[in-house]
Amino acid sequence: MVQGKRKSAGASPQSSARSKGRSKGRSKKSREPRTWKQRIKRLALWSLITGLVLALLGVGAFFVAYKSIDIPNPNQQFLTETTQVFYADGKSQLGQFAIQKRDSISYDEMPQTIKDAVVASENRTFWTDNGLDPKGILRAAFSNAQGNATQGASTITQQYVKILYLTQERTWKRKVKEAILSLKIKNTLSKKQILEGYLNTIYFGRGAYGIQSAAQAYFGRDAKNLTLRQSVVLAAVLNNPTLYDPANGDAAKARLADRFDRIVKGMQSMKTITADEAAKALEQGLPKFPKIKQTTQYGGQRGHVLTMVRKELLRLGFSEQEINGGGLRVTTTFTRKAMNAAAAGVAEERPEGFGPKQLHVAVASVEPGTGAVRGIFAGQDYLQSQLNWAVAGGQAGSTFKPFALAAGLKAGFELKDTFDGNSPYYLPGGGRPFENEANHAYGKVDLIKATEESINTAYIDLTLAIPGGPAKIIATANAMGLPPAKPANPPYGYPSSSAGLDANTGVSLGSATVSPINMANGYATIANRGEAADAYIIEKVVDRNGIVKYNHKVTTHRAISEGISDDVGYALQQVVKTGTGAKTLSLGRPAAGKTGTATNGKGEVSSAWFVGYTPQLSTAVMYVRGKGNEELKGWLPSYFGGTYPALTWAAVMKQALDGDPVESLPPAAWVKGTPPSSGHEPAPPPPPKKTKQPKPTKTTQTPTVPTAPTTPTAPPTTEIPPTDLPTDTPSSGDTSGGGILGGGKPKPSKPAQSQGRATLGRRSGGRRTGGRRSGTRRSAA
Repeated sequence: MVQGKRKSAGASPQSSARSKGRSKGRSKKSREPRTWKQRIKRLALWSLITGLVLALLGVGAFFVAYKSIDIPNPNQQFLTETTQVFYADGKSQLGQFAIQKRDSISYDEMPQTIKDAVVASENRTFWTDNGLDPKGILRAAFSNAQGNATQGASTITQQYVKILYLTQERTWKRKVKEAILSLKIKNTLSKKQILEGYLNTIYFGRGAYGIQSAAQAYFGRDAKNLTLRQSVVLAAVLNNPTLYDPANGDAAKARLADRFDRIVKGMQSMKTITADEAAKALEQGLPKFPKIKQTTQYGGQRGHVLTMVRKELLRLGFSEQEINGGGLRVTTTFTRKAMNAAAAGVAEERPEGFGPKQLHVAVASVEPGTGAVRGIFAGQDYLQSQLNWAVAGGQAGSTFKPFALAAGLKAGFELKDTFDGNSPYYLPGGGRPFENEANHAYGKVDLIKATEESINTAYIDLTLAIPGGPAKIIATANAMGLPPAKPANPPYGYPSSSAGLDANTGVSLGSATVSPINMANGYATIANRGEAADAYIIEKVVDRNGIVKYNHKVTTHRAISEGISDDVGYALQQVVKTGTGAKTLSLGRPAAGKTGTATNGKGEVSSAWFVGYTPQLSTAVMYVRGKGNEELKGWLPSYFGGTYPALTWAAVMKQALDGDPVESLPPAAWVKGTPPSSGHEPAPPPPPKKTKQPKPTKTTQTPTVPTAPTTPTAPPTTEIPPTDLPTDTPSSGDTSGGGILGGGKPKPSKPAQSQGRATLGRRSGGRRTGGRRSGTRRSAA
């Protein structure tokens, strides 16, 4: 061992040097950086290896997925996916979408015209393509994953896959699954089988799945008997039933006509119809649509409510497929109690002898503080007419005045400020004058009296006294819950606009068309002391897997101050206690509200309203005739809002609030402000009578003792008692500047005294006293 050790230790210097050199050379070489070419080669090698591994994994995953994913059986899928709609308790069923109308027929039973029209409309390369559109799949996947609008499938094969699954997931997983299933269907089924399955399952609207049910739903005939034009209509409608169903209004019918022309021209270019057939179809245009009897599940008011719910679901982003076959559970805001109260109240007070096609009564009840719509009465039975008057509405008339009152108080006026109640009222710049009912002249009146007796001319004077009055009034109404003239975005009403809500002098008299739902919600803001909430009808939506897809969150905002709201509410309480709405006292609990009648452009009374509230519920009642703008005066026994509408309101509220505690309303806040214009000072109290002192006699030097002064008495009032006044004042729907038009050449308004009327004084001690207008602005009181 020692020798070995020594031998190792005694190695030759040359070998040691060579060993060191080799080691040093290797160390140097290993430390040298690779060139860019070496790096690229190395990266390419690893990329190739990684790509091959991923490709193998992808092929393996695709193979597994292809084997594991089965083609659904449409006959099993569709029967279990009905969407259920519930009352606010989430348990009591209100209705459903829909008991599927679906009758499968064979490919040979389908007319050739519907096959050709659908191919021309949806997928012109259907007979030659492989059923997949990779670019379309990637484009839709990217768009949907980013949260953009859902993009539809490109081919009929892909559409067929989509409707079999009835899902609108915006995920890569869903898109990959759709692509695999499309490929499997393409490899498994013939083109004829694919088209047959597609035409038997696609949704055409009106609760109809498949071409046979669609032919019955739209034209009342079997699919085999469809004409060319009828086939083209159904091919157009299936693309989007909401947009193209002619039953959805003139706009939908116009869109359908445009798509009809495009499909006919497409069929001609594909040579599936001749040029003569195309020319004849284009010349004749859309076919006639017979009146189709609705299913009984939509009878009464249920059909109106379900239609509202469907439209709102679509607005929230749910598809027609999900609504009609996605198995959703929809909880609404409606309560059975409020719905029944609306129907029973109308039945109790509606005048006899006026059929549902002649006289339309609408009711809407909204919960203050939340905006939840609790009940409606849309008018006639849905099976008789699908027009929902609780949504369509009519000219609001004087029920619009509280929004003008709120705007006036915000501008700086006070409840005791006075305005010109004489009639006619001539505008400063000329034009047609405004008038009160029966041309009654009230003299100077404060805002409480103007609201109590619904005095048109005083409200015109108020509008003109507010700087930018018409625009300020509209802005206040919008803030309190009434949508603007053009649809709001996002919408917060039903409907989302108020036609004719324009900034004109007569805006406070209610020329705009307003929905009873929106009007009830506007008054709910006053009931909630100035805090407004958006009206809504859907609380929650849960999908068939129990996943919550939508949950409403109540949002509120301060529309007007609490003090101003209380002052407006105080004036509305006087309407009920001593004014035009006195017939609602039968409710038997504190309430506030406003009557209203409106006149159309012909000067005819066209609508009658009462809108009012308690702390728990706000309700609007509207009476209109015919198409909603026809004469009521001389047709109804009474056309004033203080009669039938007020009585109906009381009957509805009595039942809707049955069992609820009686709650009080707040008193006036008497908000102080700085008036934006002069000449509207409160009327001062009458001065006390002066007593005459005896004159001293010349025959005696003894001073006379003055007699004790007598107690002053107020002069007799010349105000007409409320019992002599009309129960409401019609407000004009004429936006060009006139109320009920007066004849003759415009003349300056006369002072109240010259017309035999005393001006009104300050409200004191619960009563009014007469008195002349003082030159002072206002007293400390």
